[in-house]
Amino acid sequence: MSRKPARKPAPRRAPPKKRQAVRRSRKPGMLDQLMGALPFTPATLQRLATWSIVGVTGVVALGVANWFGVPAMAGTAASEVIGEAGLRLEKINITGLRRMDQMTVYKQALDQKSRAMPLVDLAAVRARLLQYPWVEDARVSRRLPDTLTIHIVEREPAAIWQNHGQLMLIDPKGALLEPVSREAMPDLPLLIGDNANHQEEARRKLMDAAPALKPLVKAAIWIGNRRWDLVFDTGERLMLPEGEMEAADALRRFAEMDAKDGLLGKGKTSFDLRVPERMFVCCRAAKPQPAATSTGNVSQGQE
Repeated sequence: MSRKPARKPAPRRAPPKKRQAVRRSRKPGMLDQLMGALPFTPATLQRLATWSIVGVTGVVALGVANWFGVPAMAGTAASEVIGEAGLRLEKINITGLRRMDQMTVYKQALDQKSRAMPLVDLAAVRARLLQYPWVEDARVSRRLPDTLTIHIVEREPAAIWQNHGQLMLIDPKGALLEPVSREAMPDLPLLIGDNANHQEEARRKLMDAAPALKPLVKAAIWIGNRRWDLVFDTGERLMLPEGEMEAADALRRFAEMDAKDGLLGKGKTSFDLRVPERMFVCCRAAKPQPAATSTGNVSQGQE
């Protein structure tokens, strides 16, 4: 019998090489990059999220209460819950003050039935502040979670109004600001006469007609609610006609004559321009001369 040839053993395959675990650095995702770019710490972001959830919950609660006709007490209670959660008035930032007392503003801002931020009455605070003479406008707003911001626009003093012996600071619209003493009068124009404070804008327009005379005017007197008399620091009095245009034209004409002939400071007492195209001038009375003596000497007199 022929022997079958022996089979050669199959070559043994080499065991697969173990893949070395390569630890690759994980790239930050888009969300992680955005979070890292924000100028907040994780703790701050958590507080902001909490306030947002509380605020949304409060708004929903108030809306549901109004929808179902629940009394306002329920809405107030919901706002108090929001206040206890952190939205509570703790700080007041005030800007724009120069003359008004800061404690007065604090007092009006803190006069609240509740310190919960949703219940702070911004309109009431503004209305109370507008009652003070120095306050022309007030802007009141919330800055969550706990700050009330108030910006005061103060009135600017424009003149001093003298009426029945009392001196009062007024703004350009004639609003009364505060009394002032004669010893502490600021360097401002002086208005004299009944209702002269309401004519401050008209006085300013009048003086714009003669800028050269403006620094020489000591006082402006409002006569009979009709016209102006101007008193200069040299003592003379200028009587102007009625009407804004007529008074401005007369003052302009007087300024031209003073620049040409030097009318002021020459011993005159008054200049009357109430008659169109004419001027009446009053001079100071001459001093009386001494009487003749009993010896027969003749006193020196005027020709």
